[in-house]
Amino acid sequence: MASIKAALSKPFAKRIAKRVNKWASKPIETQQNVFNNLIKEAKATAFGKDHKFDSITTYESFISKVPIRDYEELKPYVERVVAGESDVLWKGKPLYFAKTSGTTSGAKYIPITKESMPTHVNAARNAILMYINETGNSKFVDGKMIFLQGSPVLEEKNGIKLGRLSGIVAHYVPKYLQKNRMPTLETNCIDDWETKVSAIVEETANEDMTIISGIPSWVQMYFEKLIEKKGEKVGDIFKNFNLFIFGGVNYEPYRAKFESLIGRKVDSIELYPASEGFFAFQDKQDEKGMLLQLNSGIFYEFVEAEHFFSNNRKRITIKDVQLGVNYVMIISTTAGLWAYNIGDTVEFTSLKPYRVIVSGRIKHFISAFGEHVIGKEVEHALKYATEKFSVSINEFTVAPQINPAKGLPYHEWFIEFENELENKLGFIDALEASLQNQNSYYLDLIKGKVLRPLKITEIKKEGFQTYMKSIGKLGGQNKIPRLSNDRKIADKMYQLHLTK
Repeated sequence: MASIKAALSKPFAKRIAKRVNKWASKPIETQQNVFNNLIKEAKATAFGKDHKFDSITTYESFISKVPIRDYEELKPYVERVVAGESDVLWKGKPLYFAKTSGTTSGAKYIPITKESMPTHVNAARNAILMYINETGNSKFVDGKMIFLQGSPVLEEKNGIKLGRLSGIVAHYVPKYLQKNRMPTLETNCIDDWETKVSAIVEETANEDMTIISGIPSWVQMYFEKLIEKKGEKVGDIFKNFNLFIFGGVNYEPYRAKFESLIGRKVDSIELYPASEGFFAFQDKQDEKGMLLQLNSGIFYEFVEAEHFFSNNRKRITIKDVQLGVNYVMIISTTAGLWAYNIGDTVEFTSLKPYRVIVSGRIKHFISAFGEHVIGKEVEHALKYATEKFSVSINEFTVAPQINPAKGLPYHEWFIEFENELENKLGFIDALEASLQNQNSYYLDLIKGKVLRPLKITEIKKEGFQTYMKSIGKLGGQNKIPRLSNDRKIADKMYQLHLTK
């Protein structure tokens, strides 16, 4: 029999679904309202004055006055906020800084304000409620829930708290979920990831876990340690576990491995959260893509990835996007990020409503010879090959080999297989065929004898974990780049003797 909490969640879910569908059905108007509000609220800020916000009345005038910037280019303003100055990028001071590891600038400090904080929390809540409304399944609210995340311990900088986004959000878990939530605060505060996962296993192994959430690669580590301790599949340990919530990376390369670890299929919800904003969540179980959050204080712009680094790149709004085009996503937000390039590329899978998939990172691609291979292409190729040969993988990354000891250059795929790959040549052929099928530039380079077909280098068990540990990025929100245009990761794999 369902509890009162499970019963009450259904009318609440229905109400939220109605609210979400209302703005999703009026996308252009919703985004125009967000745009108008952003400009109005930030007129008196230092950024607003520098960019003449008081004379911005249209999107075209915004484009002419506010150039696209990445973190490095916005950094002079962020540093003023970090130093304690008010009214710089947004009115007043931020509530928090989400601290992330930048690639070129060391630590990045992303402001989270009084206006932007609720959008992070509400989107995560709404994703679950939309699922309840669609499926009618609400029994899981009575069980235990686990969110594998960063430490909720926050530091302070000039009166403003700072920490990892997942640690900040941990302070906003609704009261009605707190007694069901695991792990304990003490365990959540453990910094060392391996120690933390072991402690989580000890705490949860005998509980009735119904929701498990986190980045797939780190949840996988938790599942493996659980199985090691209990000697059973995860689905047998947690008989009522039926919802996996994930974000941060594409789940498809992990799906076969997860179903093997769990021992059965479970429903899943994909989220698209980032320190800069909560951009999208999966709103339908049988639809591809995640619903773009158009009513969350974020104004979206898009630039075709193919033209992003050219002089004639064109900025457009959702009104002009097309299906299946790879776009760099640009955001302006109530946290004071303006025409900000977060570095992600997305593709639209639906325009009614607007749904997206994350196709990669604008900096994570291989184009050593003009092939411009992107994350979505390698993930699709890997899914095709693993299904064809019934193998599952733990992790992978791809790098170019420009100066091989002999022969033509090639793409080197570093893959950690879960089970033995019996037909390596067949697997390579399947990967190669899928890539050539998806990317005509790559096909032309192979045909023109500029590149030779890809090579697979197998990585030892837990090799990627060893690599992440060696660079101080094991666990938390850290992820292996799917693609690199250089050999920094590749060379380190060899240096650490992680190849088979």
